Parts: sequence; C-alpha cells; structure tokens
Amino acid sequence: MKTVDSFNVQIWVGLRIGYTSEIYTIDDVRRICDEFCNEVKQCVTITPTECRYVDGSEDGVMIGFINYPRFPATPMAITDRALVLAHKLMIGLKQNRVSVVTPQTTYMLTND
Repeated sequence: MKTVDSFNVQIWVGLRIGYTSEIYTIDDVRRICDEFCNEVKQCVTITPTECRYVDGSEDGVMIGFINYPRFPATPMAITDRALVLAHKLMIGLKQNRVSVVTPQTTYMLTND
C-alpha cells in the first residue's frame, strides 16, 4: 500500500456563455479536459453540478484533482495544473469567471 499526504483541488465552472441563453455541454468540457490530460499526462474527474443563485440557475461542472499516490505531486504543482486547466476552460467555454478551490485558498479567474 502506498500513501501520500492528501490534497485536492476543484475547478467550478458554469456552462452558460456569459449572460446569454447559449449553453455548452458536458461533452465540450470533456473535450477540453481530454486535450489537457493528454498534453500534461494528468487525470481529472468531471462531475456535473447545478449552480443556484438569486433569480436564476445554470448547469455547470466541478473538475477534480487529487494527490494520486501512484504519481504524487506537491500541493503547489497540483494547484498550478488546476489553474492552467481552469484558464483553458474559461476561454474554451467563454466564461466570465471560473473558481479554483484548494483547502486553503479560493482563486477566481476573470476573463476581462
């Protein structure tokens, strides 16, 4: 049995393009994640979610990273990879904001 210190990061991203009625699909998320995973030899999870907010809601996804014992990494390395994928998702899904959540810090990327 192999163990490592636990560390996880989640990317939270909606599927609605900005404030329009256009919506991406989870298949679009899969495509972006597949390209990233194949490029950097990374594994992520994709979990559908629903974001509820004042006067509205939208479908979204949570992309998960863990410190996988077979290929251990430092918390900073995992966070850096998550931030790279978050940026790719923000651009590829035409989002205004994407959140990256670690156990200590939440980052909000903005598409100005």
